[in-house]
Formats: sequence, C-alpha cells, structure tokens
Amino acid sequence: MTTRPRAVAFDVLETLVNLAPLRARLEEIGQPAQLLEPWFMRVQRDSMALTLAGDFGSFESVARQALRTDTGHTATEDDIDYVLEGFRQLPAHPDAEPALRRLSEAGLRVGCLTVGGAENTALCLERAGLARHVDQVTTAERAGTWKPAPSIYRVAASELGTSPGHMALVAVHAWDCHGAKRAGCLAGWCERLEGRYGDVFTAPDVSGTDLVQVAERLLQLSSN
Repeated sequence: MTTRPRAVAFDVLETLVNLAPLRARLEEIGQPAQLLEPWFMRVQRDSMALTLAGDFGSFESVARQALRTDTGHTATEDDIDYVLEGFRQLPAHPDAEPALRRLSEAGLRVGCLTVGGAENTALCLERAGLARHVDQVTTAERAGTWKPAPSIYRVAASELGTSPGHMALVAVHAWDCHGAKRAGCLAGWCERLEGRYGDVFTAPDVSGTDLVQVAERLLQLSSN
C-alpha cells in the first residue's frame, strides 16, 4: 500500500507559476506571442540533452541560447535579457497557494524542485505569495543535473530531510512524475496542462484536476 509522504516537492515553472505573461515580453521585443511554447520546449529539450551527454548548463544560459535560436538570431542580447527578467515576476496559478498551504498546515515539509535559477525562483515565489509556505528550494544548478535524472529527486528528498520513498513530487508534466517514480519517489500529477497522463510513463500515485485535489489525495494516502 502506498503510504502518505512526509514531504512534497513541487515543480515550479508551469506547475506553480504561469508562463503566459512572457508572451507580452516576446511581443515587446518584436517576436510573436506564440513563440513561448516552442521556446520553452526547446529549453527543456536542450537541458535534457545536456544531461544525457553528461554535461550541465544553467537555466539562464540554456534559455538564452534557445531564444537566440527560436528568434532566428534576430533578438538582441538586451531583448533576451528583458524576456528572461520576466521569470522573476510570473504570477502563481490560482490553485498553487491553497495547495501549498494545505500541505504545510497538515504538517508536511513543502519544497520546490526546479530547473530555474535560485535567485529568480526565490524572487518569483516571494512575489507570487508562495514563499511563506515553502521550506526548501532545490534547483538543478544546486543538484548539478537537470530533471529527470534520478539524482535530482534524491537531492530534493535529502534537502527536505527525508528519503525518496517518503517524498512526493507534484507536477503538471507526466515526464517529471515519471522521473520521480523512477527515482523511488511518490508522484502527484495535475492534469491542468496535459489533460491526460501519457501511457508511456510510469503512473503517478495520485492525480487530480488541480493542485488542491492532488494535495488532498496525497494526504489521504495511508499513514501506516
């Protein structure tokens, strides 16, 4: 029987915070708003490629190079700086704060596990009103690798003071939940982004239509 976690680590980008305001910044530098999705997908792909090759690049460096490529090298470095600064000001999704608060009030340690940079993540969480519910932030840079390498989930569990088997990863990305499961963690998937969980991935322990439902279902797991 799956047991209730002692700690929960949330993915940040797209799970806790909304990337949509970056569309306006792209338009302000003369790029189409719809560039956001392929650009962010390239960032994720390139970071995973570096991980598979045994290398590492910071979020800023990978995101910067990906935006150079996706704009056809028409964006200036100042343009790219302006877009990347937007990561500090992203708003929380409406279900983020109540989900974090529910788990914290239930006595679980709450963390974030993100590929984003430490400084930008800290500022983003503070401005979005989420920081007060977060005990620990683990970044890819701190762990020395990107998701979904197993070690990054294990580092997050250690920094939250527990073992992988007693930590749940919560994300809107099925591949992220799969990575957590393969690392020996629990996983909670929110369907807000993808709609249906991909059948090529290991199933999560719980799922829900929003983060609050995912949090409640994690708390309902057996405490034995």
